[in-house]
Amino acid sequence: MSIAVALDGPAGAGKSSIAKRAAKALDFIYVDTGALYRAIGLAATRRGVAPVASPEVEALLNQITVDLTFNEKGEQAVLLDGEDVSGLIRTPEASMAASEISAIPAVRAYLLDLQRNMAKTRDVIMDGRDIGTVVLPDAQVKIFLTAAPEARAGRRYKELIEKGMDVRYEDILQDVIKRDYNDTHRETAPLKPAEGCVTVDTTELDFEQSVEKIISVIKEKIYGAE
Repeated sequence: MSIAVALDGPAGAGKSSIAKRAAKALDFIYVDTGALYRAIGLAATRRGVAPVASPEVEALLNQITVDLTFNEKGEQAVLLDGEDVSGLIRTPEASMAASEISAIPAVRAYLLDLQRNMAKTRDVIMDGRDIGTVVLPDAQVKIFLTAAPEARAGRRYKELIEKGMDVRYEDILQDVIKRDYNDTHRETAPLKPAEGCVTVDTTELDFEQSVEKIISVIKEKIYGAE
């Protein structure tokens, strides 16, 4: 029987990087569901379609293909119409588009089966906003990963600066705060801790400490030991 770890939390909490490292340590497959929403947001932006519930968005879903692929090392690539857009979906603009597009029921329904199928035959750590509450409600391990908005904005700022992007910390902080509001107040699958989850706050933890904490929680839940 495969093991599913649902890792939810707000934007910039480090879910992707932490989950990726933990999955590698545990020999699990890491599934970044947020990348799927970012890819659809990118598709909407490219076609000039506003990322709000509309006939245009529903029509868009019938015109595109979105998928995740994994290489022999378990590393993920995001494909939009067969194009690897893994690098194109990591900008602040793509993040905001993802927040808006993910509030649309038709989009969430479009991706639900794809996400669930990934956990049926493989041990996975799947991160997102509603994994433990909606996508994988029966996951053996549910974790809500969070941190103060200022800490999350600082980490995202450092990440983007290291990639050579021209960004301002104040703008990123406002994006984080706005994204938090959008994610927690949307009608469809709002961001909230899943029932029975373990909340992990990484505000005062560095990256390695955060990874160690997540691995510890997973091992304790699955094996009953640290």
